[in-house]
Amino acid sequence: MDLTKYMKKGLVEQKPGQILAFAAYTNKIPNIVKFTIGEPDFNTPDHIKKAAEQSIEDNHSHYAPSNGTPGLRKAASEFLAEKYGQKYDPDEILVTNGVTESIYDMLTAVLNPGDVMVIPTPIFPLYIGDAISLGAKVVQIDTSKDGFKLKPEKLQAVIDEYGDRVRLLVMNYPTNPTGVMYSQEELNAIADVIRDKPIFALCDEIYSELNYDQEHASMEKTLHDQVVLMNGVSKAWAMTGYRIGIVAAPKPILDQIAKIHQAITTTEPTPMQDAAEEAFANGKDDALPMKEEFKKRRDVLVEGLEKLGFDCVQPQGAFYVFAKIPEGLEQDDTKLIYDLADNAHVAVTAGSFFAKGGAGYVRLSYAVAMDQIEEGLKRLAKYVEEHQK
Repeated sequence: MDLTKYMKKGLVEQKPGQILAFAAYTNKIPNIVKFTIGEPDFNTPDHIKKAAEQSIEDNHSHYAPSNGTPGLRKAASEFLAEKYGQKYDPDEILVTNGVTESIYDMLTAVLNPGDVMVIPTPIFPLYIGDAISLGAKVVQIDTSKDGFKLKPEKLQAVIDEYGDRVRLLVMNYPTNPTGVMYSQEELNAIADVIRDKPIFALCDEIYSELNYDQEHASMEKTLHDQVVLMNGVSKAWAMTGYRIGIVAAPKPILDQIAKIHQAITTTEPTPMQDAAEEAFANGKDDALPMKEEFKKRRDVLVEGLEKLGFDCVQPQGAFYVFAKIPEGLEQDDTKLIYDLADNAHVAVTAGSFFAKGGAGYVRLSYAVAMDQIEEGLKRLAKYVEEHQK
């Protein structure tokens, strides 16, 4: 008997994660240059590591409050207010197992089967898989012809079509995979479309400290009561392995999301929360040196790719370049990345892995050392010369 036939339909219908599958494939290739890594290649700042060590020494080894330690929630509240003018009380902050859990908790708390989640694409595919497993309908808005930004009129058209079924809008900025950032005016215009409608806005701002060309803008500033804000310590402090994310929302909304969190993880490891508290409280500018290095890498990578014929979306944040495959090379991005891995020993990520609008592109992460970027560009140049028709 095949019992998988009787499991959750939305889950069984999902394909395995293509990004992780490709990463596993490239791990077997020796001496490969990886532009696939979605995490900083820097070390966690020493003062944060010492805070984790001190927490262990102080025997902070018991359950923390489910919503997070008071110290971490206070530090996160103060960080958001000081850095971005986002006003959340500590009891409006929930600590999760990375933003990955934040997304799952929020979607589970909001979406009923048949509800519509609207998402601009290309986008990191996690949101889509979660929504499908919950029985929601996902409406993708392809932004590839609009500078990879959601246009208010296209959002309005979806609302006009689906009406009261629309329950959630997902916004991620700076955006993975394109590195595109919205201006405050652009976010305000999008907010106006859903204002005073029973529609939540999931605003994933995990890359907020990695804005290169402007101050961080946020939909929260103009739509506070409908926004569920997500952030964390993974990217700005190179703490991906600490697995600490935060959700910020008006308390009545947060209280419902917290019920899902309580059911699946109870609480996060106390020493990791103490380390995250140190990051938010005393590491407010820790990302600045890292950001300067990322800008240098970005400029070298973009210039090198464009010389090879790749048309690049100019990254304004995060640490990704989204590049159009040149004419004359294999246009099926999935076939191309496997061939690049096998024959050039260069790993990049297929644009089609990031939903509608991504086909024909590749994503390259510049969260890798400069010497690796330079070596990767040399290998790409040789590949292009040998394979371009």
